[in-house]
Amino acid sequence: MKPHRLERYMAGDDPDFETKAADIIGLYLNPPEHAAVFCVDEMTAIQALDRLDPVLPPSPGRIERHGFEYYRHGTPSLYAALETATGRVHSKTTARHSSQDFDAFLEEVVAQCPASQQIHIILDNLSAHKTRLVDEFLQNNKRVHFHFTPTYSSWLNLVELWFSKIERDLIARGVFTSVKDLARKTRRYVKANSANAKPIQWKYSDPNRRIRSNELTATGH
Repeated sequence: MKPHRLERYMAGDDPDFETKAADIIGLYLNPPEHAAVFCVDEMTAIQALDRLDPVLPPSPGRIERHGFEYYRHGTPSLYAALETATGRVHSKTTARHSSQDFDAFLEEVVAQCPASQQIHIILDNLSAHKTRLVDEFLQNNKRVHFHFTPTYSSWLNLVELWFSKIERDLIARGVFTSVKDLARKTRRYVKANSANAKPIQWKYSDPNRRIRSNELTATGH
């Protein structure tokens, strides 16, 4: 028994869960021909921590140790768009998290695609994703189609797996001397990750069991 362990959960209450989930999983398993599919989301308020003491790695008989004191230089946000066909990620760090920043990031994502290509974007129900600016973006970009995850089900968005990975690999143990340093190291991480990227393969054969992917299997979750 391990009574100190704790897991949180959120029960979805979306009456259209199955319809929305099937739509998104369908984009993963059988995407429209010649179309681009992106999973888009943001990590907000990432702490650019400059640790006063080094992180001590685990060793035989000793767990990893973090110093108690740190200096926080700021809290930028990270936007990311994972292309499902390749696994490559386009990202951008911003000082704020606003509808304007999200709209500007969408423009960057669309600019990467050929002018005639249809674009499908999977995203969650955050209020910044449903503003007047975003509505105007969709009106001006008829080839872009939004697919919202069911309520409280952003785990269906594959970019969440990538956020979990960058959190483990870079952010959780990182030492950042400034917000610019965090942005620079993030760009370097994204470039290296995209150079060796591969698409995440979904497996969903039994609705009575949990959905799994090669990414989840590889990380041991």
